[in-house]
Amino acid sequence: MKNSSRIAVGVVGAVTGYVATFVLLSLFDFGNRADPITSGLLGLFVYSPIGAIAGAVLVNWLMGRSDKATSNGSVARNSLKSLGIVALLCVAGIGIYIAYAYATATPWLNRNGANPLLVFEVRFPAGVTVPTSTQGITIELQTDLNTMPGEVTPAAFHRDGDQAVIAGEVELAFRTSHRQLAVTIQGQPSRTYPIDLTARAPHTPEFGTWRRIGDGSEIRYRAKWPGKS
Repeated sequence: MKNSSRIAVGVVGAVTGYVATFVLLSLFDFGNRADPITSGLLGLFVYSPIGAIAGAVLVNWLMGRSDKATSNGSVARNSLKSLGIVALLCVAGIGIYIAYAYATATPWLNRNGANPLLVFEVRFPAGVTVPTSTQGITIELQTDLNTMPGEVTPAAFHRDGDQAVIAGEVELAFRTSHRQLAVTIQGQPSRTYPIDLTARAPHTPEFGTWRRIGDGSEIRYRAKWPGKS
């Protein structure tokens, strides 16, 4: 129990020694002013760790002086254990940070395979002429993180009464809730359709309801994930 408390105090001493050394180096501007990056790295990874070792040993030595039964070997062992715990905490902290950065820095929707798709249909007002092939139609998914060109599927074009309907798909690469689909037909104004999917765009087997924009055209869509119909 006594050793455990000394190791814990040694951990505090090591952390204090590390921080104190780095602060002193920063306050008194030790190092090479011509190369502050190298000086900073030396402070973080060389001088401050030396301060941590000194702090752990000093605290254990001071505690050992109060107990005459404590040998120099015990002081060394407790200091090493304290430094080992600090090292483990540092490794754990770095691992947590890397995992967090990996999960959030680049918000891919599907890190382990092909991207999901936004599958869509656009229904135009009666009288609007629509090409029957890919020529003259441009599709672009626009988000706050990227833009992605899409493709139309002429085989899925059809008519709904007197209204033309085109179909297509575009990859959903990133996790974001800010999406819109721009559809441009040659000779006509570009149309932009808000895409109301959540950031993670879960798979849905059926199209949603038709959503109308100001010019009377409508869109419906769904997210299709790899391996699902």
